[in-house]
Amino acid sequence: MTEDKNTRSEATSEADEHMVYNRSDDYQKQDLSKVYAAAKRKKVTSWIFVMILAIIWLFVALVPFLFMVLTGFKQKLETIMYGAFHLPEKLFTQNYVDVITDPNFWIYFRNSVIVLGLSLIILLFISACAAYPLSRFRFKMRKPIYMLIVALMSVPIHVTMIPIFQLTIGMGLYDTIWALIPVNVAFALPISVFILVGFMEGIPRDLEEAADIDGCSKYKRFFKVIMPLSVPGLSTLAIYNGVNIWNEFIFAFTLTQSNENRTLPLALWNYQGQYASNTAMIMACLTLSVLPMIILFIIMQDKLVKGMMAGAVKG
Repeated sequence: MTEDKNTRSEATSEADEHMVYNRSDDYQKQDLSKVYAAAKRKKVTSWIFVMILAIIWLFVALVPFLFMVLTGFKQKLETIMYGAFHLPEKLFTQNYVDVITDPNFWIYFRNSVIVLGLSLIILLFISACAAYPLSRFRFKMRKPIYMLIVALMSVPIHVTMIPIFQLTIGMGLYDTIWALIPVNVAFALPISVFILVGFMEGIPRDLEEAADIDGCSKYKRFFKVIMPLSVPGLSTLAIYNGVNIWNEFIFAFTLTQSNENRTLPLALWNYQGQYASNTAMIMACLTLSVLPMIILFIIMQDKLVKGMMAGAVKG
């Protein structure tokens, strides 16, 4: 009898322990389910918040563009009688035809392409040559030089307008497209070097060591290792600086005078007079002016994203 009681008590205790374990497992499962549910709610809330911000930003960015495009399809009288936000009663395509058939428009377009292409080639090459030693080598004047380059980012362009104007006249470059290239390169150089230094610091040094073992000199390492790996960063800079150079107005207006040497942003002056302006033609000209940059961004947006992500992660 005593043995039976002991056996029963042991079985009861084991059953109680099993029940306790089951309850603890249930509590853990409930806690985990609560944690998962809270994390899921947080994720859904974050996505909803992000989507709301994206829709707001899309509205802010898209409405001015649609306003510009639709205004280009209006007649001149419509912009005067019905106001700026009135939809065109009929798509009047003659504005775009007049802009495209204007020979001055293509002269401005050619000048903008030349200035943009040469400025970007010179800018990207100088930026890469300056960023490489600042990011890969350690020498005595590295930090002062880097701090000076970063400090130059704060210099406003309008402060230098009069000295640059006098320097351009003294060099005999006034009223030529060649006067715009050094200006574009100079003002875009500090931020380009700053971005490329951070990008090149993220390139593994093992690749350069492997190139050293293969007998590459510093110049070969730069052109055959660093430059190919820096293509995403260079593409990002090309898009960022290309938009600024393409839309540059103040120096193009100051350093050029004749129609043969002016760039595309100055084409707007052909459609406004002293007392009135053709708003529809100006909007049509603006639409055609921004199309090359939109096409360039669509083509290179994948490289832009890769360059931003690669520059954000080091090592």
